[in-house]
Amino acid sequence: MTLTHAQFDVAVALARAEMKSASQREIAKRSGHSLGAVNTALAELAALGFVEDKSLTQAGQAALEPFRVKRAILLAAGFGQRLIPITFNTPKPLVRVKGQRIIDTLLDALIAAGITDITIVRGYLAEQFDQLTYKYPSVKFIDNAAYLTSNNISSAFSARFLLKNAYVLEADLFLKNPALISPYQFTSNYLGVPVDQTDDWCFQVGSKNVIKHLSLGGRNCRHMFGISYWNAADGSKLAEDIKAVYEMPGGKEMFWDQVPLQEKLERYTIEVRACSFDDIAEVDTLDDLRSLDPQYGMTGL
Repeated sequence: MTLTHAQFDVAVALARAEMKSASQREIAKRSGHSLGAVNTALAELAALGFVEDKSLTQAGQAALEPFRVKRAILLAAGFGQRLIPITFNTPKPLVRVKGQRIIDTLLDALIAAGITDITIVRGYLAEQFDQLTYKYPSVKFIDNAAYLTSNNISSAFSARFLLKNAYVLEADLFLKNPALISPYQFTSNYLGVPVDQTDDWCFQVGSKNVIKHLSLGGRNCRHMFGISYWNAADGSKLAEDIKAVYEMPGGKEMFWDQVPLQEKLERYTIEVRACSFDDIAEVDTLDDLRSLDPQYGMTGL
């Protein structure tokens, strides 16, 4: 039995421990659906034997299993030029914000969601990432020897066979809302925030929040955040498409996201998953870092 999108979202909301005694209104807020849609989904799930007294049954938990996220890949190879001088001696994902390494916000959320098959693609000052194994002993590494001569597509190329049922995360994102890393995902998606205008990377979306165009800057679009999920079928296609684009003229100069969102978009149906600027922050520049941690505004950093 395949769940509908609404049934899935409600079931995932009910799977969260803090939702055990939630009202329909709270379930609606968590699932992102209207109160009417939630009531309909609850009735359908109850009729299927998946929900009883607003709690998932064993059958309901089993129905979610095909949607479980199996692994995560963190792209952490880059130099972080716009964070000079801080990155002279420290890879950007290992920079601390209020005492916490940026990458730890992602790793903690993954572990909390039960995702322990985690691979970090590293390059610049690669040996410094070994320190992560003290706190996260299950983390594995892939060394990207091409990080200096190519864009981050080389990191995706290095990990292309791990993309099925997987999150792909840019390791320089400071995650404020760990609930964005769910143990389950319905289909392939990217995080995005609705904006009137942006100069950053953004999506234009069509019906059912499906991405139809990626651009650098736009109006009435969704600001793109570099956390995506890829189901088994799309992850398998990505392994082929990343290799094909990486090896074509100019391919090594691309961002990896351009493969499924520009070069091969017709082969994918990718949704935008809602979030807000309060949930996550990009750390690209010193100003970004100072906005998160005022200590970096001090003389000498």
